[in-house]
Amino acid sequence: MLGWSKKTKPVQKESKAHDSKAHDPLRRLGVLHDDNVRLMMQGSSMVKVRSQRWKKSRSLRLLEDGVTVWCESSKSSRKAKDQQTFSVAEVECVREGCQSEALRGLAGSVPEGQCFTLVFRGARKSLDLCCPTEEEASCWVRGIRTLKERVANMSQKEKLDQYPSQGPGTLRYLRRADQNQDGKMSYEEVKRLLQMINIDLSEQYARSLFKKCDRSGDGRLDHVEIEEFCRELLRRPELDAVFRRYSSNGCVLTTMELRDFLGDQGEDASLEHAQKLILTYELNTWAHKHQFMTQNGFTMYMLSVENDVFNPKHAVVYQDMTQPLAHYFISSSHNTYLTKDQVTSASSTEPYIRALNQGCRCVELDCWDGDKGEPVIYHGHTLTSKVPFKEVIETINEYAFKVSPYPLILSLENHCSVEQQVVMARHLRTILGDKLLTKPLSSQPLKNLPSPEDLKGRILVKGKKDIPHLGKNDSCSCPSSGSEDEAVDVNKTKGKKDVGKPPQTSKLSPELSALVNYCRSVPFHGFEHASKRPPSDMSSFSESDALRHIKDSGKLFVQYNSKHLSRIYPSGQRLQSSNYDPQEMWNCGCQMVALNFQTPGEQMDFNQGRFLQNGRCGYVLKPGFLCRHDSDFNPEKTGGGPGHIPTTLTVRVISAQQLPKLNTDKPNSIVDPLVWVEIHGVGIDNTRDKTHRVDNNGFNPCWDCTLTFHVQVPELALVRFVVEDHDHTSKNDFVGQFTLPFSSLRTGYRHVHLLKADGSSLSPATLFIHVMVSRRGVPIRTVSKRMA
Repeated sequence: MLGWSKKTKPVQKESKAHDSKAHDPLRRLGVLHDDNVRLMMQGSSMVKVRSQRWKKSRSLRLLEDGVTVWCESSKSSRKAKDQQTFSVAEVECVREGCQSEALRGLAGSVPEGQCFTLVFRGARKSLDLCCPTEEEASCWVRGIRTLKERVANMSQKEKLDQYPSQGPGTLRYLRRADQNQDGKMSYEEVKRLLQMINIDLSEQYARSLFKKCDRSGDGRLDHVEIEEFCRELLRRPELDAVFRRYSSNGCVLTTMELRDFLGDQGEDASLEHAQKLILTYELNTWAHKHQFMTQNGFTMYMLSVENDVFNPKHAVVYQDMTQPLAHYFISSSHNTYLTKDQVTSASSTEPYIRALNQGCRCVELDCWDGDKGEPVIYHGHTLTSKVPFKEVIETINEYAFKVSPYPLILSLENHCSVEQQVVMARHLRTILGDKLLTKPLSSQPLKNLPSPEDLKGRILVKGKKDIPHLGKNDSCSCPSSGSEDEAVDVNKTKGKKDVGKPPQTSKLSPELSALVNYCRSVPFHGFEHASKRPPSDMSSFSESDALRHIKDSGKLFVQYNSKHLSRIYPSGQRLQSSNYDPQEMWNCGCQMVALNFQTPGEQMDFNQGRFLQNGRCGYVLKPGFLCRHDSDFNPEKTGGGPGHIPTTLTVRVISAQQLPKLNTDKPNSIVDPLVWVEIHGVGIDNTRDKTHRVDNNGFNPCWDCTLTFHVQVPELALVRFVVEDHDHTSKNDFVGQFTLPFSSLRTGYRHVHLLKADGSSLSPATLFIHVMVSRRGVPIRTVSKRMA
């Protein structure tokens, strides 16, 4: 047993939810009277579990902002390393019971109902926790799920009210800045607050603003006056300037004036749409009643998802999903089971959850013989830990279609004996049940692969299959050249003397072979040979082989990918699980461009941007010139050919809002931001340009800098916005980014909602930009003089 002591009982101190200052955040979230949230705010003592031997007491408590959980050691140490916080928005999912490797080790020593796991977005490790009672565990599970849902549905105004979202919230910053804890703030305390939230105001402006808000004239700001001070800081002069260009009296926008603005934005400029926006975003009762939009309402609308730079019409499945599988880019993961590098890191079911929750539709399983007749998954011939094949399939079964209804492909790298392959096949059938595609949809000869719509809700197995000419009772001896598992095997093997020898053959069980239907792994023997093979035959290519084919036979590779699936995987030399540039592979129509999802960076930014469209379902329809079997498109030679639509993109980077503070350990450190705008597409289109830097301003820096780009093949291009903190002595620090398809970019005045390095939200940090697009010198929309 864990041996609960008095110290591990729930903390019985009075909840701060009854404090009037705590009511507002909880009321905004709609959880003011939620019993689960109340218990979370009282706090609980739990046991954090990493293994059977590593168990530590931890106190967890929900802070007054309603979104931040405070976790600290039971030793009551005030050292930073003993205290941690996380936002409920960072939680990918909550898993009840003993569903992690660490908690399974507690089986029999504690009731499963007392345990739960928090799976985080990005690289942060999962948190395995055990409560004193099942009731308390259930309260935390339900409470976090409720708060996650409420935070996800918060409006931009509500997010601004919670600022800064990267830490425990505004209230905690106010408490820290209020040094004598009297509920009021002197000018010096206000200056300290500004530094905490990344604002560096001039002394003259700061003092004048402080004096303006000090209604009592006592040299101290109370709670109401501090709120007024913050509201003044949140003013957006550049946004107000846009408002005044369209407002005849400078105070409100009439319905007709709002229509003019929408028309210049290239949007629905109907009377009904303008009225709907006023009803949705206007907060002033009088203006709402008389169908006017005030500056505040205009600001709320401009910051909303409805006015995002990413086209909201592309946030749902809008593409034709009835074309053959080969006509789609398919979000694909490599070494899905790994948490970090491919040499010493842990193998786990958690990365499968993360990948599937990101819309990934092709996951990899490296299968090896395990103890007691049960196959395991890990990176063979390395020090990575092992996770049971059965547990991975159970996890996949649970999360396969939570985000996307379209087919999931299991890429099996099979290193198992025939006996354990039989076990694999049995687990696949019994656990996945009707979701598993066990036979072709039709008995007719296959001319084209089925569509995502045809395979909705089904799980496909990618792997080797019996060679047709073998006898009924013969076991299959499959040649190993050309497939990923053997290629990686060579790189993994310690000895180098076997490299280059003819590949050995491996036995394949009929039970596992029977489960392979539309994704049969075969060696690649050239484009001419492959063109004669059925569409169900597919090959895997290392990144170096794929690049060689693109350079030497780009057009043939495009034609091959119009009918057959191809999977690209990283070089075996990428021991730290780094990634290659997927754009080069998408340029020639490769569907499964597999990346290490566990490794954040610009390559994963590209992947997230590519699959941002079409409802993030993991399938994106390729441009038409990549889908024709007789296509002349060559990604190396695009001038004047298919897909060549000369386009000019003009981006005016106006300002940024509430960029996060990077060096939180240095109170006087303020970011010096600059913005890069990048184009990633075919070789001729790859380019980037930047603004100047703004010194000492992460709160509301203004650039008003115009950048122009010429794009030749816009249908393949991605646009990436990157904010960096300028450094005089070393490489600039990454602040945030956002990547989206060129085809999903909207014109007009837009906000770019920035993301962290791990792809999660950096809200409320935004860029304010203006976008114009023209093709062959003809503007896509007429630009009003007021927009210039």
